[in-house]
Amino acid sequence: MESRNKPLVIRSFAKINLYLRLLNRRRDNFHNLKTLFARIGLYDTIILKRRKDSRIRIKCSDRRVPKGKSNLCFRAADLLRQEFKLKCGLDIEIKKRIPVGAGLGGGSSDAAGVLLGLNKYWGLHLSRVRLAALGARLGSDVPFFIHDVKFALGTQRGEKIKPLVYLNNVKLWFILVYPGVKVSTPLIYRKYDFCLSRQSPVSPCFKGISGLTRQVPDVKIFFPELLKNGHSFDPKCLFNDLEAVTSTLYPVVNRVKNALLAIGLKKVMMSGSGPAVFAVCGSRSQARDSSARLRKEHKSWQVFLVSAV
Repeated sequence: MESRNKPLVIRSFAKINLYLRLLNRRRDNFHNLKTLFARIGLYDTIILKRRKDSRIRIKCSDRRVPKGKSNLCFRAADLLRQEFKLKCGLDIEIKKRIPVGAGLGGGSSDAAGVLLGLNKYWGLHLSRVRLAALGARLGSDVPFFIHDVKFALGTQRGEKIKPLVYLNNVKLWFILVYPGVKVSTPLIYRKYDFCLSRQSPVSPCFKGISGLTRQVPDVKIFFPELLKNGHSFDPKCLFNDLEAVTSTLYPVVNRVKNALLAIGLKKVMMSGSGPAVFAVCGSRSQARDSSARLRKEHKSWQVFLVSAV
């Protein structure tokens, strides 16, 4: 274990899902899926500092983030302590920029940041493979952030990660919009399963959810498109099985999508379980100009200009 007492500062980046296909519900009530993760330049800052006692204390700039044992950063630190029978005390300060409950993986990224940081801070010398296995016990998205890559394929429940390093030179700029509504991921998945179980296209829960039954391209079609065409990839490659469900429960998602389409952006989709929506832009200047226009016209929305990093 390192003896230094200097705080450790970590950046924990957000993600978007360029593709999200649910395959089937598992016996553990999770879902097998295929997803294309892209890490983006929106990040939280985490500060780790030793304590003289054995407590783990959470401090966060966003009051909506739990401060106790349900906090993913707390659980990440406590998991390492239990795994290696440590009694180290720790202050974890989280400076939030990633919106909470937005479908951007903020909590999972923060947990991954704590695991990576404490691996160094406590001198554990664990491999990324071992850390990713530990992270999967905290959440399905955590292993993606452990692997520290720009693009990756996620399978099984999302925790099996295949880094796509050959896409590292692909440059993508996005406008990212968070309309200020927190979405419960478990609720969205339950609603998705309910809609599928009804087996009736006239059921009210199928209203506007045609995406549940239509044919979609496989995610592997996306990789050569990105490699060859960059931001000019075929818009049909973008797909999210959860978008129709979330937008039915939270109509603001469609309002955001329509606002992005109205200013001429053609590749527009919700990320994860939402409600954050992104648009792929042709250049940084287009992203800058379009985001400025959106901020002016929709002052209650959070609008970010980000790239894949």
